Amino acid sequence: MRGDLTIRTVRTKSGATAVQVVQNKGKTRSFLKHIGSAHTEHELELLMAEAREYAHAHCRQPSLFAETPPEPSPSPLPNVLVHARLVGVTHQFARRVLLVCARKCGLGDLPELYQDLALMRIIEPTSKLKTLELLERYFGVRYIERTAYRMLSKLIEHQATIETAAIQTARDDMQEQFSLVLYDVTTLYFESFKAYDFQKPGFSKDNKPMQPQIVIGLITTRSGFPIMHEVFEGNTFEGHTMLAVVKRFQERVGETKPVIVADAAMLSKTNMKKLQDEGYCYIVGARLANTAAKFITQIDKQLPRTDKATMRFDYGHAVENATMICQYSDARYKKDKREFDKQVKRALDLLERNEPGRRAKFVKKSGEKNKPFIFDTILQAKTEKLLGVKGFVTNIPEATLSSAKVISYYRDLWHVEQAFRMSKSDLQARPIFHRTQDSIRAHMLVCFMGLMMGKYMEIKTGVSLRKIREELWKVHEAQILDQSTGEVHMMQMETSELTKSLLEKIGAPEFSH
Repeated sequence: MRGDLTIRTVRTKSGATAVQVVQNKGKTRSFLKHIGSAHTEHELELLMAEAREYAHAHCRQPSLFAETPPEPSPSPLPNVLVHARLVGVTHQFARRVLLVCARKCGLGDLPELYQDLALMRIIEPTSKLKTLELLERYFGVRYIERTAYRMLSKLIEHQATIETAAIQTARDDMQEQFSLVLYDVTTLYFESFKAYDFQKPGFSKDNKPMQPQIVIGLITTRSGFPIMHEVFEGNTFEGHTMLAVVKRFQERVGETKPVIVADAAMLSKTNMKKLQDEGYCYIVGARLANTAAKFITQIDKQLPRTDKATMRFDYGHAVENATMICQYSDARYKKDKREFDKQVKRALDLLERNEPGRRAKFVKKSGEKNKPFIFDTILQAKTEKLLGVKGFVTNIPEATLSSAKVISYYRDLWHVEQAFRMSKSDLQARPIFHRTQDSIRAHMLVCFMGLMMGKYMEIKTGVSLRKIREELWKVHEAQILDQSTGEVHMMQMETSELTKSLLEKIGAPEFSH
């Protein structure tokens, strides 16, 4: 503390410690100067000393009290350390553990560069060029840039091997029988506004409608472990992606035909008919608002409005052998009713202000010149009948799978959504800076490998990937030079009890000592 100036440290996303000088004015605090970011304890000490000097030089009001006397000089080094000098700090521990995880996921036979690129998505996701720099800085692993980029373009040749490894890991290590798999789609945008052959603007789930993108389809197990992915052009309708990925998955797993669980965007007569023709059972979310008015009236009359009330309806008029399961929920009703009331109010307000051209759900064209827009009472009544109701479509008979189980299986889809969130946040699969189709696919394959490793550790430990990464990164190695002999010795920090527990669960207890 120097008068009204304060030194503070902040943990950055990359795991470094930022040192800043801030100014306090009453209850407010303003940023004054960023001194730098430290990756080691030694760097942090140097930055803190620089921050104290800066604060002292820019302090508006000197301290009323005498400065704290300087600490006494450290005692002379013991004889054994007189010729010792710290020449470096590394994070080999984290890399060794993650390489074990890569082997556990069946990726150990791939060239080490690919494994390093994947584990760096967990450690510090960044551009490929920066990744190569960090591999050398953190681990002392050096790759020639030109060779690395040439090898990266060949990674897609290993896609079948990688996805087979994912399936084998799920089958052998997680006892997965593939009786049910989850499928979902997301989009990833590019830092560009120019479309190319593969990346094109489309419906963006990242709220980047003006930027080109790609569409990613992902299959996971019920626990969220990724086993298959595919990359599609950015303007591909997500409902058209599922069948291609499912077919390729079937080629990998053999005779097993799992139940396919997907959200409402996959619901189309074509998709369900093709799945039926191929001998698959499916569970997909229903878009009840798009069903016929007569069918909605039937649901409204027959489904009890008591919490968790469930009823099956024949959906064979739309798709052969299909059944619609509807469930009413008090919690869903409250949520739907709030949204319904807001939409009705917005529509009425726009009509009153004569601004119906703006987007509103319950406004429709009347066909009359003097009053071109009117309130849609038919849609209002139709929507009201479905408040609190969620639908699920399946071709599995109730005698084979109860309605409660169907709903339970559908709700497992959050595992795929969580896997996508991990890819986008922890592994930073977006934004994408590559341009050619092969390099884009290679980038996504690196992220898929990182996702395999990350989900493997989460499933085995029950701890978030972010927390696992933090624990691994706490363990440093000091490189100590014996100046009398020229030898460099490595000393590793002790591992915490939590780290030891994580290593035990991952299957790498040998690194805890």
